[in-house]
Amino acid sequence: MAISLIAFIVWMIIKNDFTFALDIAISILVISCPCALGLATPVAIMVGTGKGAENGILIKSGEALETAHLTDVVVMDKTGTITKGKPVVTDITADGMSDRELLYIAGTLEKGSEHPLSEAIVNWCKDNGIELSNVKEFAAVFGRGISGKVDGKQYYAGNVRYMEELKVHLKDSIKNVADRYSRNGKTPLIFADTDKVIGIIAVADVVKESSKAAIKEFKNMGIEVVMLTGDNEVTANAIKEQVGIDKVIAGV
Repeated sequence: MAISLIAFIVWMIIKNDFTFALDIAISILVISCPCALGLATPVAIMVGTGKGAENGILIKSGEALETAHLTDVVVMDKTGTITKGKPVVTDITADGMSDRELLYIAGTLEKGSEHPLSEAIVNWCKDNGIELSNVKEFAAVFGRGISGKVDGKQYYAGNVRYMEELKVHLKDSIKNVADRYSRNGKTPLIFADTDKVIGIIAVADVVKESSKAAIKEFKNMGIEVVMLTGDNEVTANAIKEQVGIDKVIAGV
């Protein structure tokens, strides 16, 4: 410490540069006692990851924290990240059956899924006194939809892309209804049996109040923001306009 102080004073006299003299003094301290640096680094990482966790940010490792400043693109999911993740049923369009029959099939099928959109339909059925049974042979197809048997009959639920893959016939009237819901920023969930569509249930999820400000802050930092969603492009673009996102990848 004495040598460090002497070096600081000498260099202040020679160069009259406080920053340079301080660098010299600190360098002598670190070289003579490297354990200070060895202790400071893990403590700083521990405090940093702890503060992140308090704010809902999970940091994988010290290396991830160290390289975070190099980030130039941030990719976000839509449901529950940009939006509140508490969607509600807004519209029901049944085809060839009553709304309650469609809701019974939809609710029973969606019971097997943990997705917030599924939860919205199940909750709607409960609130409207519709008794649901148990789905059999349930399967989730990521980014597409779900399938399962309700009362021994096979049913499917998902987006237009999923229906096209299943080769389910989509009437123009059904496509028009789905497009109308999408343009209004709603997510249309299409329900079908093995050969035809039986109806559409539209679900809307409200954008978080903080999303627009957060995305603006990313842009101010020079970071490109990309939104990833299983929704179709029309719905995705409606959300994009609300929050000012640069790029959207829909239907995934």
